[in-house]
Amino acid sequence: MTFLIGFLAGIFGGLLGIGGGIVMIPLMVGFLKVTQHKAHGTSLAVMVFVGLVGAATYALQGSVDVLASALLAATAIATAHAGARHASSLAEWKLKRSFGAFLVIVSGFLFLKPFLPRLVYFAGGWSKVVVLLLAGSVTGFLSGMMGVGGAVVMIPVMVLLVGMDQHTAQGSSLLTMVPAGLAGALTHMRYGNVQPSLLKGLIPGAFIGTYLGGSVAHFLPEGILRSVFGLMLLWTAFRYLRVPARQEVPQSDAT
Repeated sequence: MTFLIGFLAGIFGGLLGIGGGIVMIPLMVGFLKVTQHKAHGTSLAVMVFVGLVGAATYALQGSVDVLASALLAATAIATAHAGARHASSLAEWKLKRSFGAFLVIVSGFLFLKPFLPRLVYFAGGWSKVVVLLLAGSVTGFLSGMMGVGGAVVMIPVMVLLVGMDQHTAQGSSLLTMVPAGLAGALTHMRYGNVQPSLLKGLIPGAFIGTYLGGSVAHFLPEGILRSVFGLMLLWTAFRYLRVPARQEVPQSDAT
């Protein structure tokens, strides 16, 4: 079962340039009965390997912007520690609902991208640097907190504000996940939120799935990829928005 979960996460990770955590976490909680906090930490550890294989696959097709990835990672590494530290102690339902609403807005912009004027893009220079650094800081925190790769922030920013094509944005997002995911995973490990026994099946499955997904992605038109990613965001948003309003008690097993 762990191999299959890793494989499915890898397929989505490679195909859409995401870490696969939005697939892996609910499957681990639902089928493997892993606690939410341990699912987040374990998922983030797998994201490092998904990013490595996915970025390499996209790089073979020339679809990775190393400079953009470096700028995103520069701030993501620092904030990933903060997100992971607070993941086991903060009540998350309000944050999740807000993030769900944000995803709805972002997915709407992705669907409207062909109709938006080029004026919405930052052409480059220092504006591009600032946008990527800010996106990296948000990405790192969400990655550490939610146990996901953070592509839901990185890819829309690179596509909508930097003007990058969908394939390159996805490849660059996967590369950024390696250092950012490692920073968050190490912090989760110190809190006991990584279950090593699951990695034996998740990582090999993610390796194979990511390679296959990344290879198929380059045969699909940009518009289809953008639409699939937008629908994936809406599905994720729906899950976040359904989180019940309740007072959450910090997990004692995460301390």
